[in-house]
Amino acid sequence: MTEISHAGTFAIAGRTVKRMGYGAMQLAGRGVFGPPKDRPGAVAVLRAAVESGIDHIDTSDFYGPHVTNQIIREALHPYRDDLLIVTKIGALRGADGSWNPAYSAAELTGAVHDNLRNLGLDVLDIVNLRIMFDVHGPAEGSIEAPLTVLAELQRQGLVRHIGLSNVTRTQIAQGRGITDIVCVQNQYNLAHRNDDALIDELAASGTAYVPFFPLGGFTPLQSTTLSDVAARLGATPMQVALAWLLRRAPNILLIPGTKSVAHLRDNLAAASIDLPPEAVAALDRIG
Repeated sequence: MTEISHAGTFAIAGRTVKRMGYGAMQLAGRGVFGPPKDRPGAVAVLRAAVESGIDHIDTSDFYGPHVTNQIIREALHPYRDDLLIVTKIGALRGADGSWNPAYSAAELTGAVHDNLRNLGLDVLDIVNLRIMFDVHGPAEGSIEAPLTVLAELQRQGLVRHIGLSNVTRTQIAQGRGITDIVCVQNQYNLAHRNDDALIDELAASGTAYVPFFPLGGFTPLQSTTLSDVAARLGATPMQVALAWLLRRAPNILLIPGTKSVAHLRDNLAAASIDLPPEAVAALDRIG
């Protein structure tokens, strides 16, 4: 728990959470589809995360589908009062494991109820609307229709707060015209720096930025510079990559995922790494 506290905290959705959280996507089976090979191991990772002081878990009912949320419920329900669970809607999984947009009112409403049922909750703390105009990254297009549906579910008391995922600056502005946006979740890491300016703008407005694939996702980060810096600091490259993100901006909340308790502890140790100025300068040049 002490290691996590070194990363500081950030206010989101009327709560204050530690900046080092946990992303549950990897708890499902291969390709985030189907059950895991080691369900007791997945339960153990979640319990170790909370015992280590993590108070922010990111998930979705389309992980599996349904599998990850059911494991979270098995591991942690009834939930601690200080645990913030953030989920997302806007996609459905095909029988072949494909990721498909799901923006109709019926699909969005069904997704919220699926999350409530499988997590064992009466209301969802934060729901991110995942935009799927391009599965590979943000693409322009109006988000008014699906976000209006989600805002109505919020008015019904099923959702407390709303965020956006895989979005552009224009879509964030449009979203803010419909409802309060408490967080943005886009791809961002040492090598993928498209949101540099956006992160700073969100920090100025007090809005959380949650980078997914903070370690590269399905293709882990590889860089001679990163490896050299890690060797000099006596850390792993992935720990240094996470430490750089924590230093990048105060509104960044990290959600690295893992199926392993040992790897979880490695990730948490990143909160204690103090990057000297020359290391930061070298890492900045990677992007």
